[in-house]
Amino acid sequence: MSEPALDAERDAVLAALRPVVDGIAATFGPVCEAVLHDYRRPERSVVAVAGSVTGRTVGGAMSEIGMRVLARGDEARDELNYVTCTADGTLLKSSTMVLRDSTGAVFGALCVNLDVTAVDRAHALLGALAGTARTPEVPATTFGDDIDAVVDAIVDAHPLRRDTSWAALDRERRLELFRDLDGRGVFAVRRSVEHVAARLGISRASAYHYLSQARALPGPAADTP
Repeated sequence: MSEPALDAERDAVLAALRPVVDGIAATFGPVCEAVLHDYRRPERSVVAVAGSVTGRTVGGAMSEIGMRVLARGDEARDELNYVTCTADGTLLKSSTMVLRDSTGAVFGALCVNLDVTAVDRAHALLGALAGTARTPEVPATTFGDDIDAVVDAIVDAHPLRRDTSWAALDRERRLELFRDLDGRGVFAVRRSVEHVAARLGISRASAYHYLSQARALPGPAADTP
């Protein structure tokens, strides 16, 4: 099938899912948000949204979860019923379901986010009363309409970035940083190499050099730091 025909097919799938987005959010009420993504345009991947759990809007960027799916390409799989939290501490139970065209290529995703903060607090209260309270660590995820802010959050949260400066990293750890960022889909976004370079305080040429060297390392890239 030609690329224009595949694009028409993908557009038809997205169009068919728009009312599904509204239906999901309406069914679960104000604690639910459904988001439809078109990964052909990562910087403005949100094509439909219902609910306002993460404050997403149409034309907004994908989150770091979407970047991770994008990095895996056609090997990506659905991620169901995982727990994360927003920057303001809102606890989410989420699912990301990838969309494929008739060739099996991944081109988007349907995501559902449920705000379970109140449920978690009630659970913690009951656990405290029963003497069985636990506070497991939940990974934070950056959601927003600005792709640069998402990239910044991923770079700044990386352990190698938090623990020391770029100048203090040896070559091996610099390559590890770029390899991990690549595995998380950061460099699948347009102009992201230049943006990461500025964030790290290095030249664009240096960033491209380390990315090239990191991709030349044997074995699959990691997708988490």
